[in-house]
Amino acid sequence: DAYCDILGGNIRALAPVLLPRWLCGPGARPARLHGSVRFLSTDSVSAALPARARVVICGGGIVGTSVAYHLAKLGWTEIVLLEQGRLGAGTTRFCAGIVSVAKPLSVESKMADYSIALYERLEEETGVKTGFVRTGSLCLAQNQDRLLSLKRLASRLKVLGVSCNVIKPKDVARLHPLVNIHDLVGALHLPGDSVVSPPDVNHALAVASAAHGVQIYEHTSVNHVVVKKGHVTAVETDRGSIECEYFVNCAGQWAYELGQSGEVKVSVPLHGCEHFYLLTKPLSEPVQNDSPVLIDMDGRIYARAWHGGILSGGFEKNPKPIFTEGRNQLEIQNMQEDWDHFEPMLSALLRRMPGLESCEIQQLVNCPESFTPDMRCLMGETPGIYGYFVLAGMNSSGLSFAGGAGKYLAEWITYGYPSASVWPLDIKRFGNLQSSRTFLRHRVMEVMPLLYELKVPRWDFQTGRQLRTSPLYDRLDMQGARWMEKHGFERAKYFVPAGKDLLALDQSKTFYKPDWFDIVGAEVKCCKEAVCVIDMSSFTKFELTSAGDQALQLLQRLCANDLDVPVGHIVHTGMLNQRGGYENDCSVVRLSKNSFFIISPTDQQVHCWSWIKKHMPSDPQLHLEDVSWKYTALNLIGPRAMDVLSELSYVSMTPEHFPSLFCKEMSVGYANGIRVMSMTHTGEPGFMLYIPIEYALHVYNEVMSVGQKYGIRNAGYYALRSLRIEKFFAFWGQDLDSFTTPLECGREFRVKFDKDTDFLGRDALLRQRVEGVSRRFVMLVLEDHDTELDVWPWWGEPIYRNGELIGVTTSSAYSYTLQRHVCLAFLSPTNTDGSPAAVTADFINRGDYEVDIAGQKFPAKAKLYPFSSLFAQQKRRKDDMELSNFQSK
Repeated sequence: DAYCDILGGNIRALAPVLLPRWLCGPGARPARLHGSVRFLSTDSVSAALPARARVVICGGGIVGTSVAYHLAKLGWTEIVLLEQGRLGAGTTRFCAGIVSVAKPLSVESKMADYSIALYERLEEETGVKTGFVRTGSLCLAQNQDRLLSLKRLASRLKVLGVSCNVIKPKDVARLHPLVNIHDLVGALHLPGDSVVSPPDVNHALAVASAAHGVQIYEHTSVNHVVVKKGHVTAVETDRGSIECEYFVNCAGQWAYELGQSGEVKVSVPLHGCEHFYLLTKPLSEPVQNDSPVLIDMDGRIYARAWHGGILSGGFEKNPKPIFTEGRNQLEIQNMQEDWDHFEPMLSALLRRMPGLESCEIQQLVNCPESFTPDMRCLMGETPGIYGYFVLAGMNSSGLSFAGGAGKYLAEWITYGYPSASVWPLDIKRFGNLQSSRTFLRHRVMEVMPLLYELKVPRWDFQTGRQLRTSPLYDRLDMQGARWMEKHGFERAKYFVPAGKDLLALDQSKTFYKPDWFDIVGAEVKCCKEAVCVIDMSSFTKFELTSAGDQALQLLQRLCANDLDVPVGHIVHTGMLNQRGGYENDCSVVRLSKNSFFIISPTDQQVHCWSWIKKHMPSDPQLHLEDVSWKYTALNLIGPRAMDVLSELSYVSMTPEHFPSLFCKEMSVGYANGIRVMSMTHTGEPGFMLYIPIEYALHVYNEVMSVGQKYGIRNAGYYALRSLRIEKFFAFWGQDLDSFTTPLECGREFRVKFDKDTDFLGRDALLRQRVEGVSRRFVMLVLEDHDTELDVWPWWGEPIYRNGELIGVTTSSAYSYTLQRHVCLAFLSPTNTDGSPAAVTADFINRGDYEVDIAGQKFPAKAKLYPFSSLFAQQKRRKDDMELSNFQSK
């Protein structure tokens, strides 16, 4: 066997993984086919570790071996993979073996789709039998809301090129005769979904990695990672030290503890829960191996064929957190059976497959799974430590994600970025505040059942709340604020008038017109006709200062716009990467010659800090401070905002005295040192007030008191969203990402190519300006859409031009001005050979557009991104006229 020779040089002591009882007991075939590749029995302890490597990967499960495999495929050498026990002896050993593209996020579906293709070809590449069977899957719907969510998923998957169809119950019975269809209203059929033997896939990845030079050492524990001057320099193990440039934490259940083990702590927010599944013995009429996988989310169960019988597990409403005090076991063992806990899932299984009532049970498996605070895996380089990467927290989708996630992370290490936007999975979406063991324990008890819950737009987590609040939280709560959470910060969605049923509003869930529709409409109306106050304290706020001009030089290098402006001026700018894509979209205020105030989106707090610090020179006279907690931010929106502030400050707030995009430090009421800025992030007139927190309640009370005569009221983020979307304002993380350039989203006017400093991304933008853009940011206004009766657009809806798929929506909202739905989107046409095509204004304007909402197409009118309406009242009136033109059509 050729691979034996390869293994002899690169794998130390790869003994066969000990199989759990259910793989070796009576009536079951061992999943591993040892004839294909023979493992060596060399004692790994006798093999010395290398003194140096370029990359050290910790974790020999399917995630770690996937990273090793893809790095080797990209040409890396000197890769070492360390496993504290035996390869694949952790969660990988107990995985149910289902690989499905039915995931909440498109990037997750992409990863799963790639994993299926990878696992299918591994057998040919390595000679290792992986147990790959393309079974397909059936996502069942017991009610119309679930069916609607599956239709939305089907529309999104078709954009990715995934074959899928919404089918009727009778079609389910034809595809899987064991299924009881009497309570079903439909299903989503995914013919490409597959099953594999996870230990064998892990084995194949290890074999292929070794064939490309990866050195694998079992029975080697990582004690901690050595970090010097913010860079990974070495890994300390129980068998000695390995110098390295990069470290990848793929430790699964142990990833949290490993992150906390060094002098420099790394936050890896995940927590374990028990996960149960059942194995039956073969049925009298054995279940065919290629029978479709069943995913019955309303019943909270999944099921697949298993050696003539059934494997079935699920995600119960009352999960059991484990390992709260940390892990110390070398390998995961099958934990204690708990039939009482599993009983609801067993009952659901028997309702769905009544023919199993007479079958014999082989075993109930109880194994640990790790979950994250938002049900998404953790991926990427950690903030503050260069060369320390994480890939963990798979939320029971490790097998589905491992192939694609390993590919993306290998690209990230190699090129500095993956080939797709993975911000929803980036570990920098979290900070240390989400690493509390108590927080994680409580949150994962909600996360695990949510995996199969019906999630309608605008749902919120209920656990781990009130972690970060504005000083005005209690006051706003008493005035009817209903809350949502962003990066741990409580933000008001809207304010419920007295007499409304708060509980009913909080519990209402729908894909259609929501119960808060009129409430938000009243807030929007007030923003346009009078004045509203929105507490926006959650915004990320940094101060960059220097003794000389170092702060200006750094910002000129990082920002596409020109920051060398007079003191008091506000500059909207992107911080771009070398590809010209947005790493941050921010507003920068020049407070003094050498001092700047940087305002960024809430969830950019860790990412933006990391990006700036990464490019800061080591200069003791240059200082970056996170002042997010020091200031309460109030947004006064509306034409009467200037009247309110004029009374409170005794200063004229008219445009002649306080021009747009300008900042003054002034007194408001009795409080001094309030940073008042003439911008609102909505395109409406008004001001942002950045208030030292000790003055927050006083200033708010004064604003509300004086504002009574002008019709003032509180408003929330739902009103803000409606206003900014109808004004065509893009937000980072929703509409913009690290692959979006200013030229693609109509923001070339915020790029100063002629400034003295060569900013990051300049060369890429110059090339794009010559070659033309292949996608454009547009507004789509829906036509023939009944707001009362039709399903609403939210995000991710496919867009068709002249019948051809051309893009997806990035965000949407109901425009109370237009009295229609507005969607923001990128359109990306292709040539006949599939290559990107140049997009012109004429191309956009001449097309007939449709937006696919849950399988139903609605006509839409497209509009290219307009020039900013912030610079002059004349331009603002022009934009209002354009909105009026939409209404008249």
